[in-house]
Amino acid sequence: MDTFPARASNIWLNKVPEITLAFWIIKILSTTVGETGADFLALNAGLGQGLTRTMMVALLAVALFAQLRTRRYTPWIYWLTVVLVSVVGTQITDLLTDGLGVSLYISTPVFAAGLAAIFYVWHRVEGTLSIHHIVTRRRELFYWAAILCTFALGTAAGDLATEALGLGFIRGAAAFGALIGVTYVAWRMGGNAVLTFWIGYILTRPFGAALGDWLTQAKTYGGLGLGTLWTSALFLTVIVLLVGADQVALNGRRAPRLAE
Repeated sequence: MDTFPARASNIWLNKVPEITLAFWIIKILSTTVGETGADFLALNAGLGQGLTRTMMVALLAVALFAQLRTRRYTPWIYWLTVVLVSVVGTQITDLLTDGLGVSLYISTPVFAAGLAAIFYVWHRVEGTLSIHHIVTRRRELFYWAAILCTFALGTAAGDLATEALGLGFIRGAAAFGALIGVTYVAWRMGGNAVLTFWIGYILTRPFGAALGDWLTQAKTYGGLGLGTLWTSALFLTVIVLLVGADQVALNGRRAPRLAE
């Protein structure tokens, strides 16, 4: 969903994947893992919220450091960072809501304003929000700041819709899924590619979270009762398979160039 073509001279330096169907599938799965994984570690594994947050922030720092040191898109490093950003973004919202008692009616617009501020500064400095042009350290820092904020915003908006507004898991997932569909149709009809990409990116977070809650929560609460362990394990397995396939395909495309 991006109108800015990658320049030939920058193909090997662009730090993010191509926007394909596999990209969106992995993105949705990673948002669900962010929801279920954090709950599993904090509650089922008995680590508690504080220790889980500390561990996830530390792991994210390591993964982000590795991502920033690479000079080209590396699937396993990139998607590991996305999954960890998803977990930490979820925990930021949960800390504000459950730990500090901040209303979702407040945190949601605050995160939205924060994301808008990041986009404004990013565009003012770089002249584009295109993810096909993440070819400098500064642009990548803007990119990951925006990604973290989208996950926190998506978590807050999803909880606001499914819990505070009473939509529930199924109707919440259906509502956000419908909005994603509308965004896709708008893009196909000629809507701004960069704008529709970021709207879709934000909406996949609450969609994935609602889907995760529906799968994991007990049947008495409107879920399927699969539990966080099995749901996280299943989704992580699919992510690993898709990322592995992406890595193999990427290596295949690079091999002819290295032989030239």
